[in-house]
Amino acid sequence: MARLFNAYVIVDWSAAAKAGQGADPIVIGVLKRDVRFRLSFESFTPATRAEGEKRLTAILDDRKKHGDRVFVGFDFPLGFPRGMAEGLKLPGEAWSGTWDFLDKMVKDKADNTNNRFGVASEINRRTTGGPFPFWGCPPRDTLTTLQPKRPHDHGPGDLPEFRYADAAVKAASIWKLYYSGSIGGQAILGIPMVKRLKKAKGDAFKAWPFETGWKAVAEADLDGVDVLAAEVSLGLQPATAQPGESKDVAPVRALAERIAKLDEAGKLGAEFATPKDAKAAVVEAVQGEEGWILNV
Repeated sequence: MARLFNAYVIVDWSAAAKAGQGADPIVIGVLKRDVRFRLSFESFTPATRAEGEKRLTAILDDRKKHGDRVFVGFDFPLGFPRGMAEGLKLPGEAWSGTWDFLDKMVKDKADNTNNRFGVASEINRRTTGGPFPFWGCPPRDTLTTLQPKRPHDHGPGDLPEFRYADAAVKAASIWKLYYSGSIGGQAILGIPMVKRLKKAKGDAFKAWPFETGWKAVAEADLDGVDVLAAEVSLGLQPATAQPGESKDVAPVRALAERIAKLDEAGKLGAEFATPKDAKAAVVEAVQGEEGWILNV
């Protein structure tokens, strides 16, 4: 069975407010084949999200010139818990409406300063009128509709605390914006970047499972597709750093190698499929709004 992709890119994003290689660096890993079809890996650690987006764009453009189809895995959510788009009264499909909303709201400057807390506060205001469901911020960023601590637990009638995918792997809640293990800021800042990549490439860029369906992917499904983007989770893949390799790069390389190995064996397409026991309501939420983590 022929492999689906020629190159594999894994992106570990960051919500850092300052430029530089701090405790939460951006890492972009590229696993591609040389002229002898041997896989080789290289990584980049840009100091800012603007530099990271520029680098990622250049990587995808370069692979296009070589005629490669690329898998890109983003280590942050590409969707939010079911019901958020409805709460915001967004038009169109829930996932794309959310992407459009964030693209318009987010201000992410070249030096990494950004308004993620302000965006979260506005989502809180529009959905609940109070400091919920998003929470977590430095004291200086405290607002009436965003507090450093979560005001109360999620109850009946509230937006869910977890996406179905997050519950499956016991991940942190996307509503947590700050402190160790938070992923909400990465999603708020990362999704507009993915939307810009998609806008630049049009229909040649597809986001799984929103545009492909939550199903196994075959060659016919990728006709005319140069880039297939999906959410991944680096924490689910064991990784041991190689000599001279940083602890931040190791999991990016390990996941790229795992995905390439599955693809070489003709098994990667099946990884995109819906679990056999998934209920119809879960499938609807995952395909239409929440997304799923590929390596679950």
